[in-house]
Amino acid sequence: MAGKGKRMRPHTLTTAKPLIPVGGKPVVQRLVEDITRVCGEKVTEIAYVIHPSFGKEVEANLIKVAEGQGAKGSIYYQEEALGTAHAIMCAKEALHGKTVVAFADTLFKADFVMDTTREGVIWVQQIPDPSQFGVVKIGADGNITDFVEKPKDFVSDLAIIGIYYFKDGDNLRNELQYLLDNDIREKGEYQLTNALENMKAKGLKFYPGQVTEWLDCGNKNATVYTNQRVLEFDKGKPALRGKNITNNHSVIIEPCYIGDNVVLNNSVVGPHVSIGANSTVTNSVVTDSILQTDVKITSAVITKSMVGTGAEVTGKAADLSVSDYSQVIA
Repeated sequence: MAGKGKRMRPHTLTTAKPLIPVGGKPVVQRLVEDITRVCGEKVTEIAYVIHPSFGKEVEANLIKVAEGQGAKGSIYYQEEALGTAHAIMCAKEALHGKTVVAFADTLFKADFVMDTTREGVIWVQQIPDPSQFGVVKIGADGNITDFVEKPKDFVSDLAIIGIYYFKDGDNLRNELQYLLDNDIREKGEYQLTNALENMKAKGLKFYPGQVTEWLDCGNKNATVYTNQRVLEFDKGKPALRGKNITNNHSVIIEPCYIGDNVVLNNSVVGPHVSIGANSTVTNSVVTDSILQTDVKITSAVITKSMVGTGAEVTGKAADLSVSDYSQVIA
């Protein structure tokens, strides 16, 4: 999760992309909780690969997320974007035993417990247009026979979602080290897929782990949609309500997440709205949107929007993407 999140600007100017909240929780926290849930056995360590510029507060929050799952949290740094294989190797001290590798801009819904007796599992999702994704081909015995990156012609509709299981983390580390030692790159970067191909060529069998839903958090529109789906998953749960919420003649159309100390005045909120702590919505209508903490919305109608921490929107009817501590006044 060391990338700068350029597709999520302006929201990633002050917040790391995996820490942007959906349904009241940072993306990375949801991902960690979901992976831990399907592992089927205790997770002992959660290692994060981040950029040094994220800062100590972010690092402390990540450690807390790991500890919340009963695991040790570890921080590693990738200072230069040199590819997925290089990023994973930045945490090489953590690559031992049973290992899950995940890219932290994706969420999923799955109804299985991972089979950790397999040598390797690559999580996939069936999609209608696989041309923009890496896909896998499946053989007669159910194992993966080929990895194809962004196929121009149809070869498979099973897209790789960016979550991988390796029974032998030490073997993964050795294969990645081989790429670095021999300067084996694709388009200037060290890629995990090259290591997967080498492992497969040596006889290691990978099997697909198919999820029921794959949710992208790579840009504003995708994240707003993911927020909708997450709220649907969590509908009716106590976690969707914070403390000290003030509702003055407002209507909440579920599902919504309302954080601590939120004030709603003469407004309609929902469906599919997440409002961060200490925010105020007055004389407004808000639907299908994410408002981060300390936001003020006044006399506005907004939909399919993301409004950053400390931002203010007044008298606006729009689909918005507002950065932290900004003002939008019609």
